[in-house]
Amino acid sequence: MNDFKRSRELRARSHDLVPGGAHTYAKGDDQYPELAPGFIARGRGCHVWDVDGNEYVEYGMGLRSVTLGHAYEPVVRAAAKQLELGANFTRPSPLEVECAEELVGLIDAADMAKFTKDGSTATSAAVTLARAYTGRELVAFCSDHPFFSYDGWFIGNTPVSAGIPDSDVALTRPFRYGDVEGLRTVLEENEGRIAAVILEPARGDDPAEEFLAAVRALCDEHGAVMILDEMITGFRWHLRGAQHLYGVRPDLSTFGKALANGFAVSALVGRREIMERGGLRHDRERVFLLSTTHGAETHGLAAAIETMRVYQREPVIETLTRQGERLRGLLEEVIASHGLGEYVRVVGRACNLAYATLDPEGRPSQAFRSLFLQETIRRGVLMPSLVVSYSHADEDLETTARAVDGALGIYRKALDDGAEKYLVGPPSKIVYRKFN
Repeated sequence: MNDFKRSRELRARSHDLVPGGAHTYAKGDDQYPELAPGFIARGRGCHVWDVDGNEYVEYGMGLRSVTLGHAYEPVVRAAAKQLELGANFTRPSPLEVECAEELVGLIDAADMAKFTKDGSTATSAAVTLARAYTGRELVAFCSDHPFFSYDGWFIGNTPVSAGIPDSDVALTRPFRYGDVEGLRTVLEENEGRIAAVILEPARGDDPAEEFLAAVRALCDEHGAVMILDEMITGFRWHLRGAQHLYGVRPDLSTFGKALANGFAVSALVGRREIMERGGLRHDRERVFLLSTTHGAETHGLAAAIETMRVYQREPVIETLTRQGERLRGLLEEVIASHGLGEYVRVVGRACNLAYATLDPEGRPSQAFRSLFLQETIRRGVLMPSLVVSYSHADEDLETTARAVDGALGIYRKALDDGAEKYLVGPPSKIVYRKFN
């Protein structure tokens, strides 16, 4: 059994100092079993070491942000070189122009770009820009996509809505992914009032044929701004974004996560006519758009530039797909060998895999998810998801398959005896819940 002594000590201190003990809810203690590393000290490629010295093959890779691998040398060198020259100045750095040129050059529907530090800020800026451009207030958002922003316009629609005024929620309208007629109804029932329609291009599987084209057409028909949130799909689905893969041109797009291989860089990009409303070259009412002290820190932009260039000169996207498919095949073979295909499933696009853990009645189960995590962690794999990076080699996938094989032996017993018999501590919880 792994020793988590140092993690336990840090956890107690952390909760005294940091609400929730972490700065991202997805990294919180309530998302993991008790027998899990609490703190990661370092990483290299797809391997990480916790503060107690335990080594793991890691999946998820910084919540999908570390696409190339931890401490990926060309990116680290680029950021370190820039740090020696200074991180933040009174006037813009030339890197701001260079990084914008690199990103706009890749994304078909991007004429201009503006950088910030996190995805929530970028998506909320897109919503603000759409409202200013259209003179409307309502926002239609895809309710099947789990997270757009920590701002009230989105988070007020979840169970974790404490502190969000009802007036924020009143300005939003949900629709379901893939439901063209449902979106049409939202737009018709709120004719002339919808400023923006925001959704991810895809979440797991590819969209139904013509769905995104239909969204584009409905936005045009009703004068709404189409916003694609590519925080996850960007630089995983395709070098030029999932929008290029699916043949749709949004008005505005947001990118992040994989944009700078884990460095804090996200971006809002889009049509010049709309983006320029946040600029100086127009005579209409100004939009205060993404004015952040740290939004263009030079080392982050240097990391983003190098990351995008790696994508262009190396087969990163192709490797993510190939290794994801290989991992899926290995795990499905192991699952079948245990006769657990009805209870453990590998789901999603190859470059963005996840898994489902079901109880004896076939229902999604946090207890069985926690048990599965606990047992793979025991065997040297940290896998809150199955999202691969460019650094996941065949031997890492084989190590993972062996760990899952061992974990499923326990899972099989738990289906008969109950997960509680084998799970140490309480099960993990969903993030979106009203009370702790």
